[in-house]
Amino acid sequence: MRLKEQVTVRLKLKRVYEPAEASDGARFLVERLWPRGLSKQAAKLDAWLKEAAPSDELRRWYGHDPERWPEFRRRYFAELAKTPEVLAPIREALKKGPVTLVFAARDPQLSNARALKELLEREGGAA
Repeated sequence: MRLKEQVTVRLKLKRVYEPAEASDGARFLVERLWPRGLSKQAAKLDAWLKEAAPSDELRRWYGHDPERWPEFRRRYFAELAKTPEVLAPIREALKKGPVTLVFAARDPQLSNARALKELLEREGGAA
């Protein structure tokens, strides 16, 4: 299995409010703000990667508007390209096993975690 295929199989998305499972592997919260009503202990995270989330300015502009999704992705990927090191913990964890990108958005299809998953899958998980 090629690295890109391995990443696709090993990389999952899950809302932070869903229970953690052993099959999640390493769990990374990829939100700039801590999710409401949830303790850090209950989240069962390996790390909170605030810097892997969109900037506050981009997050506010986007507002999970489906019409802004393509432009959001473009701007988000541009932000990530400026600081590729913020994704190092995810890339390293993918070499060892499954990784779950944890997010708070109600709609997983419009979440930054989905965009991030797409980016990582496209690049095969490697820098």
